[in-house]
This record gives sequence, structure tokens and C-alpha cells, in this order.
Amino acid sequence: MSRPVTLIGAPTDVGASCRGASMGPEALRVARLQAMLESQGRAVIDHGNLVGPANPEAAPVDGFRHLGEVTAWNQAVFRSVSAALDAGNLPVLLGGDHSLAIGSISAVARRCQREGRRLRVLWLDAHADFNTQSLTPSGNLHGMPVACLTGHGPRELVSLGGAAPVLTPAEIRQIGIRSVDEGEKRLVHGAGLEVFDMRYIDEMGMRHTVERALADLDADTHLHLSFDVDFLDPAIAPGVATTVPGGPSYREAQLCMEMIADTGLLGSLDIMELNPALDVRNRTAEVTVELIGSLFGKSTLMRKA
Repeated sequence: MSRPVTLIGAPTDVGASCRGASMGPEALRVARLQAMLESQGRAVIDHGNLVGPANPEAAPVDGFRHLGEVTAWNQAVFRSVSAALDAGNLPVLLGGDHSLAIGSISAVARRCQREGRRLRVLWLDAHADFNTQSLTPSGNLHGMPVACLTGHGPRELVSLGGAAPVLTPAEIRQIGIRSVDEGEKRLVHGAGLEVFDMRYIDEMGMRHTVERALADLDADTHLHLSFDVDFLDPAIAPGVATTVPGGPSYREAQLCMEMIADTGLLGSLDIMELNPALDVRNRTAEVTVELIGSLFGKSTLMRKA
């Protein structure tokens, strides 16, 4: 029997420089995310929205913008995702900016460590999100979550899940990357992250890419998907603050989600960086919900399996 889904709204853009991602959770609800999940046979519990500090729109301090506020939001996310996992549910975090994945993945990683389970994190994004205090051109913490999760960041975020680092690079696969700062690129290479950038996808195809990203999983693996909506090409998903041309097409993204669904291992999900203020008639939210439908098993497959 499929586990119930817990929806957790995190309405903040405190980790970003552009405002608007704080409206993402409601846009997903308006696009009937819950109804779609229920149509796939899932019981859904919507816990509403978490509460945290407002966005002070302040300048960076020691290389970080809004570190205190980002930490508070991530602590709230950590507690809520942990509670959903403890209840045996599948948590779906509705962002909000991508810095919130620090709290979400820290909660998942701590539970996997406690249970002795393997963890695989798929990071679908246009950006590597591996900036640090010394490398960041902006100080925005939504550009640093992968670095923080692997031990490169402020103590408050690096140790959120207990012993640091929360993740090893070997547990992460990044897909769709096409915008990386030069210093960030060197750090990614030095850390040994496995990155399937858009050139790799262009050359090898999405099917081969996802097969590689999902290789070596077993029934005891917890699969976490952190889905930044700017992973998609802006032609189909304009409602994000950091659009980068040349992303996956609608069908490539659908295939990616369908292949993840086929594993039967999805245990937790982030949906991040949806910005309704930059969208057109909620189109990006609707596309996102369609893709999440495929992730939860909706299929148009006509051929015999």
C-alpha cells in the first residue's frame, strides 16, 4: 500500500535575492496538486504552511544574506519533515527558495543514518548550488544548499541534522545543470560530485542520464528528489526567478519523472523556486503538477509492458 503524502508549505524567499517564491506553495495548491495526488491513489494530508521570519531584504553579512532567517526556516522544515517521516508518510516540501532543502534533506539523511538505510539524492536544477561564503557573488543562500549539506557552509546550517556533513558527494546526482560560477565549478570538481549537465543530456539522452543517476539502487534505498523548477526550460516554465535557457523539454522532464516513479523508491520530495509573480496565468505551477503526477505514477503508456 502506498504511503500517505504530507504536504508542507514553506512560504519564504529569504534565501534568494528576488522576491516571489514565497507564493509558490499556494500556486501549487491552486494548480490542484492535492487532487492530482489523490487521483493516483494517495491519501494526502496538507499541513498548511510553516511560519518563520519575514524577509528583511538586508545586505550580506560576512558573505551570507539572512543567515539567521534562513536557519530559522530550515529548522522549521527539519522538524516538520522529520515528523512526517516518523508518521510513516512521504513528505512533500512546497517551496519557497531552494535553501530550504538543507532542512528537508538533513531530516531525511538523519533518519536514514538512524535506520542504516542508503540514501540517494537527485538534484534537478539549472544550478549546482555549490557556492560558499568565499565564492558567492551575491551571498544568497539558495545558491549554497548542496555545499552546506556536504559540509561547506556556516555551522548553523552544516550541523542542522546533527553530525556534519549530512551528505557525502557520493550520495548526490545532479541533473540538468547549465549555470555554474567559475569558482563554484572548481569546488564541485574537487568534491567529486557526479553531475549530468545539459551537454551530457544532449549527447547521451535523458533515458541514459537517468539510468546512470539511478544506478546501483536497491530496495533499501531512500530516494529523495529535490526539484528546482528552473531545471525546466523557461519556454515551458517561465515562473522562476533564475531562468536559464537550454533546459530539458517537457517530454524529457516527463521521462525523467516516469523513470524515477518506476523505481518505486521515492521517499521524499522538494518542489522549489516556483515564483508566481513571474509566471503567466499559473502555467508553471500547472506544468509542475503535471510532472509530479508522472512522478507519482501517472502514465500515458500505451505499449504493453
